[in-house]
Amino acid sequence: MRMSKRSKAVLYILMTLVAIYFLFPFIYMFFSTFKTEAEAIAYPPKLFPKEWNWQNFTDAWNAQPFGTFLKNSVTVTVLSALGSMVSASLVAYGFARFQFKGKNILFMILLSTMMIPWDVTMIPQYMEFNVFGWLNTLKPLIVPSWFGSAYYIFLMRQFLMGVPKDFEEAARIDGASSFQIFYKIYVPIMKPALILIGVLNMLSAWNDYLGPLIFLQERDKYTLALGLAQFKGAFSQEIVPMLCVTVIMIIPPILIFLFAQKYIIEGTGGAIK
Repeated sequence: MRMSKRSKAVLYILMTLVAIYFLFPFIYMFFSTFKTEAEAIAYPPKLFPKEWNWQNFTDAWNAQPFGTFLKNSVTVTVLSALGSMVSASLVAYGFARFQFKGKNILFMILLSTMMIPWDVTMIPQYMEFNVFGWLNTLKPLIVPSWFGSAYYIFLMRQFLMGVPKDFEEAARIDGASSFQIFYKIYVPIMKPALILIGVLNMLSAWNDYLGPLIFLQERDKYTLALGLAQFKGAFSQEIVPMLCVTVIMIIPPILIFLFAQKYIIEGTGGAIK
């Protein structure tokens, strides 16, 4: 049943009002970054500042070595996302397209690891990385992603299970090896699912606080999330600088999501067109 134009207009207005309701705290936070400290804590609060103080962002950014924190966060985010995409696609390809003894048992064991919270493995990982000499480096935040995640592998396997085997059979007739089939045929098909995994891992790595808190000690190794927490502790009495850095930190995830939302929808749909 098709909706009338009036019904669609009413629906869009209601959806817009609901969106504004949920987005209003972020909108208020954004405009508060341009206020003075007195305006930010004034009651009753006002949405727009009397004067737009763009210098607030510069002062807040220069108050701590956020440039170093940003570089560390970008390094961890990009490398861990790349590792998750590579490892998940390779392992999922093996589970989805190869037949070997004990495959189902291994896959069930893999899925069972999803029930183990990270809090349980935190201490053993710390001891392991201490033996490797990786503490106070970015390696503990990057290297585990290159060994696969059960959830990402499961997601990628389900996507591959919806891909017809005709492509693979045709390639094998032409003499292609298993790796050539994976790289030249399945990787382009898996593009939406790969981008979905990359975005999910990026958001997780970008916002990770507990991992850097445990494995990093020196300030020049801090990520942006850990540096922001330290900054809030040092400037707990000043609201505007904290809001400025918070706004800067949430911009990259928003841009990544807006860029990749099309592929996220395709990646969760499975199969191919």
